[in-house]
Amino acid sequence: MKGAGQYTAFADAAIFDAVRTPWVDLGGALSQVSPIDLGIKVGREVLARAGVEAQAVDSVLAGSMAQASFDAYLLPRHIGLYSGVAQSVPALGVQRICATGFELLRQAAGQLRDEVQLALCVAAESMSRNPIAAYTHRNGFRLGGEVQFKDFLWEALYDPAPGVDMIATADNLARRYGLSREAVDRYACDSHQRALQAQREGAWVEEIVAVDSQVFALEGYQPRGITLAHRAAAVSADSHPRPTDLQALARLRAIHADGVQTAGNSCAVVDGAAAALVGRIADCSRPALARLVASAVVGVAPEYMGIGPAPAIRLLLQRSGLNLGDIGRLEINEAQAAQVLAVAQELALDSTCLNVEGGSLALGHPLAATGLRLVMSLARQLRRHNLRYGIAAACVGGGQGMALLIENPAWSRRLSN
Repeated sequence: MKGAGQYTAFADAAIFDAVRTPWVDLGGALSQVSPIDLGIKVGREVLARAGVEAQAVDSVLAGSMAQASFDAYLLPRHIGLYSGVAQSVPALGVQRICATGFELLRQAAGQLRDEVQLALCVAAESMSRNPIAAYTHRNGFRLGGEVQFKDFLWEALYDPAPGVDMIATADNLARRYGLSREAVDRYACDSHQRALQAQREGAWVEEIVAVDSQVFALEGYQPRGITLAHRAAAVSADSHPRPTDLQALARLRAIHADGVQTAGNSCAVVDGAAAALVGRIADCSRPALARLVASAVVGVAPEYMGIGPAPAIRLLLQRSGLNLGDIGRLEINEAQAAQVLAVAQELALDSTCLNVEGGSLALGHPLAATGLRLVMSLARQLRRHNLRYGIAAACVGGGQGMALLIENPAWSRRLSN
């Protein structure tokens, strides 16, 4: 049906490898680092881990939401250049808010149909460097006039179309789906406990690259680099997962008086970056991390934006000829606890397959980078547990949902033998 969403199937696309920095709390060790430099760090690292020469890259795709540095316009290009990609290779900026990481993979897989053989996808977000900004003072200040500097990070959470903020959209879903404060807090508590358990078991060791202060040189051009804040020597693990319990969560005040969402059952605010190499699976010299099967993206009502993953997953399954029983794991971004529970209720999801290592409530949500984290974590879960299919999905501010279907390459090889 026209207007029912966009579905894209990929014939032979694969993620060769993928890495990320630790997710570090707002104001933490990464707080003074430009997202460009975080992106260069993971761009260089994913090439090194995949054993691929940077000169082999044919396309650079990069995303970041906020204007977190004065050279933000140059983010895709500088990530490519300082990662060692050939100067002749073009770079493109990609933006779909919380689904930017998925969109990077979708765009890269689509480019493989043309002359591109290998694409470098990078997403980087510095929530700490979101500016205090004004959009109305280019011509100066009128005597006695209103001074309109505002906190970009705070104001960006408000959607002026329905006149609600992102937290209120989750509260709307809580009312629509009959979700109590206790249920929402319980889900958040479970997310924290699952994340702590996964961290203790080393579930993310393969995907995390430690970050320290360093210089990125580029012959003939100015050096740039990373300087960690607070005299930190290095960061090597996600900083936000922490013990909590229902009693502690219950003591937190709701953000809106008639709502269920609090600071404890909403996603943490963190800084971080992630990268992936995308190419044809036949060209991968070692077992690929994941095969990219298909993507789906849909629009939903802005005031209920958190439900977006539900219709996106439905479209993805319908067009792929699969059902939920075929999906071994689902990673749905935890923007707010009520939002994830509403999606789970709408789709009647098996809770034992959903966000089994916790999610953004415990880890944090650096907007553009989260999609790549969801996919790389999902891919490694499929590999560890010998499962075939997985779906990663996210809601998108403004009223969208996006979902990505991946396959464990071990199954593809098994079926072809």
